[in-house]
Amino acid sequence: MKYRVFKENCWIVLLMVLLLSSTWIGCSSNVKETRGETAEGSSMGVGKYYFFDDILIPQELSYEKDESFVYETPQFKTGSMIFTKWRLDPNSLVDFFTYYMEKDNWKLMNSFRGAESILNFSKADKACTIKIFEKWYGTTVVEIRVGPVGMKKM
Repeated sequence: MKYRVFKENCWIVLLMVLLLSSTWIGCSSNVKETRGETAEGSSMGVGKYYFFDDILIPQELSYEKDESFVYETPQFKTGSMIFTKWRLDPNSLVDFFTYYMEKDNWKLMNSFRGAESILNFSKADKACTIKIFEKWYGTTVVEIRVGPVGMKKM
C-alpha cells in the first residue's frame, strides 16, 4: 500500500517538474535580431518607439511608468525611461541598442562594458545615455536618459 502511494506521488512530482521547467524555458527570450530589418515606424516586430521617435526599444522590455519621466517644452524634450525584463541577456541588449541607435542616426560616442554596460550616443542637438545591468535576482534593467546638448540663449 505504501509503495503504491509513493509511486503515485512520484509521478505527480515528476509531472509538475516537467510542466514547470517547460514553462520556464518557454518564458525566456533573447533580443538578438537580424541586421537586415529597418527601424522605420513604431509598429516594428523588433521593438517600439515610446516618447522619443528616434530611440527604438526592444519589444521584450516592459516600460516602468512609475520610475520614468519625460519633460517637454517647445524647444526640447528630455527624460528618463526605465524598462525591465526578467532573464534577458544584457549583452544582446547592448548589441540591439548599438545597431538600432545607429540606424536612427545616433553616433556612438563611447561604451563601457562589464557588470554594468553604459552606452553614450549623441546627435547634433541631444545626447542619450543607456545603462544596462542585471539585478541579483535576474531582472535586467535598462535606463535610457535623453537630454539636450547646449541650449540656445534667448
